[in-house]
Amino acid sequence: MEKQENFLGTEKIPKLMLKFCIPCVLSLLVSALYNIVDQIFVGNSELSTLGNAATGVVFPIFIIAQAFAWWIGDGCAAYMNIHQGRGDNENTHKCVGTGMIITFAVSILLLVVFYPLKMQLLTLFGASNNSISYAMEYFNIILGFFPIYMLMNMINAVVRADGSPNWSMFSMLAGAIVNIILDPIFIFACHWGMSGAAWATVIGQVVSFSISIFYLFHTKSFRLSLKSFIPKFKIFVEAIKLGLSSFITQLTIVIISLVCNIMLAKYGAMSQYGIDIPIAVIGIESKVFTVVINIVVGIVLGCQPIIGYNIGADKTDRVKRLYKSILLCTLIIGLFSTLLFELAPNAIVGMFGKPTNIPNPEDYWDFAQKTFRIFLSLVTFTCLIKMSSIFFQAVGKPIFAVLTSLIRDIICFIPLICIMPIFYGIDGILFSAPIADLIAMTVTVILTIVYFLKLIKPKQLEELY
Repeated sequence: MEKQENFLGTEKIPKLMLKFCIPCVLSLLVSALYNIVDQIFVGNSELSTLGNAATGVVFPIFIIAQAFAWWIGDGCAAYMNIHQGRGDNENTHKCVGTGMIITFAVSILLLVVFYPLKMQLLTLFGASNNSISYAMEYFNIILGFFPIYMLMNMINAVVRADGSPNWSMFSMLAGAIVNIILDPIFIFACHWGMSGAAWATVIGQVVSFSISIFYLFHTKSFRLSLKSFIPKFKIFVEAIKLGLSSFITQLTIVIISLVCNIMLAKYGAMSQYGIDIPIAVIGIESKVFTVVINIVVGIVLGCQPIIGYNIGADKTDRVKRLYKSILLCTLIIGLFSTLLFELAPNAIVGMFGKPTNIPNPEDYWDFAQKTFRIFLSLVTFTCLIKMSSIFFQAVGKPIFAVLTSLIRDIICFIPLICIMPIFYGIDGILFSAPIADLIAMTVTVILTIVYFLKLIKPKQLEELY
């Protein structure tokens, strides 16, 4: 344990980032692959565009489960790392044990609430008369494995914080490989359709979950016992506060998907595109966007143990150097993504299959181009906003973290997609995203400047003037 602490506080930052970030990024990318792989195979099968629309409306419900799992898991991870920097590891096992119990309880609650309301829920998220049967077939299987899916995500955050990002990556990678192998077998060879895609996904999740559980018997900085699973809410409250930003970030994706799909259905019906084309394209956009964001989030979450330890140890210079490195990586990813979305939108959408079961396939490609070139035009700003939110969470500033999570999605984007289509039709929905990014980026820059001015010691501040 002492060696691990010394390593986080003294090792060169580039070396630490390579050790912790690469496995974390790969782990989160693999997590995103669970849904993307399904959609690619579904889109290239006879299910085509309607199958893609079905997986698109189920995706936000996945995110609801993930939001709670990341809230608890990232909160426990931040708690572990900050207290590790302070040399206090006494209550870590109680925090993790309580987190696992609460994650399981929440998963059962979601299952009980969602199952009787599944028809209304899927319709609410944009399922049309054409796609609802596909969505129901997929969702019925996915929902039953929510407890395993949520515990897998929660435990993986703890594994990364325990200094084992490679194990977390291996856990997710193993499940994804199983999913990729089973998808074509179940969908094409067995002709199971949407059910085949769902079963491939949940079997992959079971594999990842099993590997994560195995790690808990080989942890580095804490040991779980039966006493760990007796809830200690006083300890857990701090973790919940630290993880709140992750919850809000994920939940805003759900709220955006809900409102966006409602508006797309309403104004799509009034346009040349109809309902199913916008829902299917935005479903693809969400998956691609998730890949980009997961790379950025993976870098910051990978650095979380380093940031948390050095904040706890009052090594502010190392924290500032870490921030600059994370910022540079985020800018590179954002700018590269923007270039890709502007120059090759059809190539990206084409990976998810061709529209064969809709009457107007040319409108599908037209809307796909507009979506990627307008909706994601300021994706670099989106990346910087998400990066800043998780950074504030890692340094123990939950209010700043929550504010940066809310400003872009809830305070700006939701009102804009409700107002702008009144004047500009369905195009108004697409232009709402870059406008929200611009406003939120301004607020994020201000909060970042405020934080680092407070982080600078008075003597250092005097030297600046």
